[in-house]
Amino acid sequence: MPQDDISSNEMIRPGESPKRAGSLFEMAEVLSSAVLCIAVLFTFVLRFAGVDGISMTPTLKDKEWLAVTAFLPQPARGDIVIISSRNGHHQPLVKRVIAVAGDEIDLKDGRVLVNGAVIEEPYLPQGLKTEPANEYQSALQYPARIPAGRVFVMGDNRGGSSDSRFSDVGFVRVDDILGRVLFRAKPFFVTKPSFAFTCKVK
Repeated sequence: MPQDDISSNEMIRPGESPKRAGSLFEMAEVLSSAVLCIAVLFTFVLRFAGVDGISMTPTLKDKEWLAVTAFLPQPARGDIVIISSRNGHHQPLVKRVIAVAGDEIDLKDGRVLVNGAVIEEPYLPQGLKTEPANEYQSALQYPARIPAGRVFVMGDNRGGSSDSRFSDVGFVRVDDILGRVLFRAKPFFVTKPSFAFTCKVK
């Protein structure tokens, strides 16, 4: 009688049915796939950051949580972004993109002009004026052309924000943008705002 054929039952440990072994294998496979998906989600798609300061009021308030996506092919005008700590403040910043590479930015009579046209900024309090930094805080001359690979950013609190108007921030490298803010969020793993599990952004 041929000895080459080995029944499937002979591959199972005594007392363990083939059905149970298959179920355990499938469960482990599903669990490992879920862990991998979560790791990818929180590494490349979604992160949390906590606001520390008032530079983006009234849009973002101090101690609010932000859901941030790291997937940002190219920043666009109006995006609220998280900027790396490679700046004069040596900490991450949260700002709004006002102009991108190739644009001409101008600040005139309290208004912001991009490529010669006054931009609409409905997120600002009515009547708020945007003034340039003084000559001691910035050497930037307006109108100014945004260099390749850079963006011009400002906080929505124009009187209380260190941003591209000032030399300690200046034009921001696109490579220094860590992600784009999607929405306000309060992470499930805390009951009160705390920065123990995330980064602070000014």
